[in-house]
Amino acid sequence: MSEPVNASNADLPLTVPFRVATLSAHRPTSFSVEPDAETQALVAALLGISAVRGMAFRGEIRPLGKRDFELEGRLAATVVQPCSITLTPVTTRIEETVTRRYLADYAMPEGEEVEVPEDDSEPLPEVIDAGAVAVEALALALPLYPRAAGAELTEAAFGPPGAAPLGDADVKPFAGLADLRRRMGGDPHGGDDPQGDA
Repeated sequence: MSEPVNASNADLPLTVPFRVATLSAHRPTSFSVEPDAETQALVAALLGISAVRGMAFRGEIRPLGKRDFELEGRLAATVVQPCSITLTPVTTRIEETVTRRYLADYAMPEGEEVEVPEDDSEPLPEVIDAGAVAVEALALALPLYPRAAGAELTEAAFGPPGAAPLGDADVKPFAGLADLRRRMGGDPHGGDDPQGDA
């Protein structure tokens, strides 16, 4: 069984690398990534969120054919983010199945409009870092707009400094036109047309 490489990456708070050259070509290589509280705090800081707790990423790296490999694991973590409306803390439990395929003959798509492959394939590196995959997967799984219970958007008001702000009704000048016509005695549907009796 291959062991993680004893290496560190100053740019990543969590790294559990495996050298591809030492991975078994016949059986899966298991991994378990369980960062301590200090490392989880560094992951939270990297992702720009308030906290990461209970993070764990367990799975295996399997050989595919003669030269390719597949990483599959289960990511679990509890994250705390500020509410996108009130900034109060919002706690979310994340549980994701993560898959990455590393292909020795991987070819980057060519052309002006390059589409990202949907099968999570990428070039086979010299080192497969389960810790880096865990951080990347967690970043992709974070709620984009976390919202605390009961938090709702209120009417927006806009205006330059020193001027009275414009509310939603002010920027919709025709929204009250039908009501105004009714109050002036007219029918917005043409029923009370004063020319109708002529």
